[in-house]
Amino acid sequence: MRALYDIPAPAKLNLFLHVTGRRRDGYHLLQSVFVLLDWCDTLHFERRDDGVLQRHDLGPALPADDLCLRAARTLQHASGSALGADISLQKRVPWGAGLGGGSSDAASTLLALNRLWCLHWPRERLQALALTLGADVPFFVGGHNAFVEGIGEHLTPIRLDPQCFAVVKPEASIETASIFRSPLLRRDTDAVIVMDFLADTQLQQRLSGGFGRNDLQPAAENTCPEVAQAARWLEARFGNSRMSGSGSAVFSRMGTGSQPGATWGADELPPHWVGRMCRSLVHHPLVGWAD
Repeated sequence: MRALYDIPAPAKLNLFLHVTGRRRDGYHLLQSVFVLLDWCDTLHFERRDDGVLQRHDLGPALPADDLCLRAARTLQHASGSALGADISLQKRVPWGAGLGGGSSDAASTLLALNRLWCLHWPRERLQALALTLGADVPFFVGGHNAFVEGIGEHLTPIRLDPQCFAVVKPEASIETASIFRSPLLRRDTDAVIVMDFLADTQLQQRLSGGFGRNDLQPAAENTCPEVAQAARWLEARFGNSRMSGSGSAVFSRMGTGSQPGATWGADELPPHWVGRMCRSLVHHPLVGWAD
């Protein structure tokens, strides 16, 4: 195999995000439900026999040593492979948004190079490597919507009915570390179990705000007023809003079904905002690549 083209890297939403405590090493303990979206970056991989790893940006220029290259280098080192790759990346999911775009690129890189280099690593081995790259990366390697706990390493796959979401990202981006340092961050939300979320599914369909809340949102709105502006913008149109991850993207639930019930005109978004009507995915497009 010499190349793999059109490899998707889907975004995710945090349907809720609770901070339940803090470990002795400073890492925060979280609970969340991650759901995959049809908003995707696209990657292309061409094998190199000289061991060199290079990334080629097909859209906006990315940092020289992004998470995608780090993932490739980490897998190359861990596996002892002498092969390399040219990685071309079409970036569509906005960064600094809480949508997991960089983590998803890293996960798709691990899955693609595992196949391109004929490593045949099982999913569990890739997920252990993924955790060294970032808390969200194991979720994307896992391949399923999931109830997520710990610092992102404990995943319970769950099946959710397809849903539609309106997602917007204001111009500003947010540094995740600054949110977790904020004195406004609540760190003592009571822990729930996955059945608490699943038992509330029918109620979620009637209460568009959904289960729980995002504990990071007050700190993010204080740091970045555009988050609050985006939340009000969506609330006025669709009756609900919530920030994803550490922001700055905000989403509204549009309900179940294959098509959203409303949209916005191309000229309605404030200048320099990006937005899209998204559908959730039942599973990651590469779910079978590490079985």
